[in-house]
Amino acid sequence: MADQNKGAGKLYVVPTPVGNLGDMTPRAVEVLRNANLILAEDTRTSGVIARHFDIHTPMSSHHKFNEHETVKPLVERILAGEVLALISDAGTPAISDPGFMLVRECRQSGVEVETLPGATAFVPALVNSGLPCERFCFEGFLPQKKGRATRLAELAADERTFIIYESPLRLVKTLRDLAEVCGPERAASVSREISKLHNSTHNATLGELVDYFAENNPRGEIVIVVSGNRVASGEKKVHRNKYRPAGMEE
Repeated sequence: MADQNKGAGKLYVVPTPVGNLGDMTPRAVEVLRNANLILAEDTRTSGVIARHFDIHTPMSSHHKFNEHETVKPLVERILAGEVLALISDAGTPAISDPGFMLVRECRQSGVEVETLPGATAFVPALVNSGLPCERFCFEGFLPQKKGRATRLAELAADERTFIIYESPLRLVKTLRDLAEVCGPERAASVSREISKLHNSTHNATLGELVDYFAENNPRGEIVIVVSGNRVASGEKKVHRNKYRPAGMEE
């Protein structure tokens, strides 16, 4: 690793709200206002935040389609003394979003990186689920084809609670896949629209969640939380009715 260049600039990794703009921290606003450049996943989406908080810092696109080409020039700018702030469309950069490559290159080049604490969708979804959260596995988005079956089998055997991001269009398919590999009686929850006006969390077994969402098309961003393999951990199963979604008929 290169020696730390104390005279160089700095990269800030700045979380942005996953829904409610009131979740933006004062420090995050201050960092974005004072940076030389904001690196945004989508400048149109991030422009809404900039206008809301009266941020006039220049903004440039940094996303999964151009990050291979932009990383080295950006690190050179920081080494030349600039302060850059990296944001994504929502939540913490690098968590199922672009950012890892830039942070890695900064670390390898001796550039100072500071990640601000802030919003990320899976933490409130995990806590809301009521499932064990002292140990958990964050999976992000599952593979759509290659490697999907293997990944599902690994998750089904894991003793820890696990978390998956999913789109509303693929939710029912993924719940069916999970019910098949984990068993329809496995306790789980589905949270949507975290921190927004119509946010909700449904707790049920995987089988019940399949039936519920097959009849109730979801909208917005989805977080699935699934209980760990209780058979593997030696724990007793929890009675299925305890996990019935709010509003679901008996």
